[in-house]
Amino acid sequence: MRAPSAGTLQDAAEAWILGAREGTIRTRSGDRYKPSALRGYEASLRNRILPELGAARLSDVRRTDVQDLVDRLLAEGFDASTIRNTVMPLRAIFRRSVARGDVAVNPTAGLELPAVRGKRDRIVSPAQAAELLAVLPDEDRALWASALYAGLRRGELMALSWRDVDLPAGVIRVERSWDAKNRVIVSPKSRAGYRKVPIAGVLRDFLIEHKLRSGRSGGFVFGRVSDGLPFDASALAARAYAAWSEAGLEPITLHEARHTFASLMIAAGVNAKALAAYMGHASVTITYDRYGHLMPGNEHESADLLDAYLARATATPAIGVG
Repeated sequence: MRAPSAGTLQDAAEAWILGAREGTIRTRSGDRYKPSALRGYEASLRNRILPELGAARLSDVRRTDVQDLVDRLLAEGFDASTIRNTVMPLRAIFRRSVARGDVAVNPTAGLELPAVRGKRDRIVSPAQAAELLAVLPDEDRALWASALYAGLRRGELMALSWRDVDLPAGVIRVERSWDAKNRVIVSPKSRAGYRKVPIAGVLRDFLIEHKLRSGRSGGFVFGRVSDGLPFDASALAARAYAAWSEAGLEPITLHEARHTFASLMIAAGVNAKALAAYMGHASVTITYDRYGHLMPGNEHESADLLDAYLARATATPAIGVG
């Protein structure tokens, strides 16, 4: 057995962050950590974990120490999601330390964490989606339509280029995203993020109109004419909210538009496995967890489906008279 590590948690955290930045330390799926994820990990370590536990020897950190930190954060009023995100980099550090034999026990295993009970994002109906799009400035309609009818994430919309939009084949290839903080193109969030999304007829019309209006067939689909960079998300939201306010419509965010796409696909009868692929979810379980409440399956619908099936299965075929 290897001797307990003499290094501190501070040392291990710095080495882990450096390795993650260089790509020698990767996620459990083998992918590089995204810059945005690393920024969040560093902030959690710097602001909440290391001030409390950083000086302790790595092998001396106990589960009770981590649980005490969680309990203090909860008592100080931090919400459940913030607390869970705080623990994530600590889990990654100790998972690697256990695998390398630097410590024998992972002190982040078996923690009692507060449950996350976030409110569901707003989802609009097909009629409401059409109303929201109708009052937008002409140059913004295709972008919001792509969020509502293709479910792309904001970063994916920002990095979308015309070479990714195959109108004849009727698909959008999602192969990159935009890191707004570092102003660079990055890979999708996961392997599942690389995907093809079908272009519905309603979205196709918006994209064709946008392409003709912009006069461009290359570069970013929704890029700024002034400098060729992706659209400014804050300016986009400001224009949209102003238009919706003037029309007396309740606004929607790009993230809520993505959820609306999922609800529309479910209502249209698309199965969960296909929807998971279109959404870029790593597992169909994620799709069920987020959108299961929208899928057919409540008591009345289940009873109606069973009755309809039994009626078809037991129907006596008509006998022809000849």
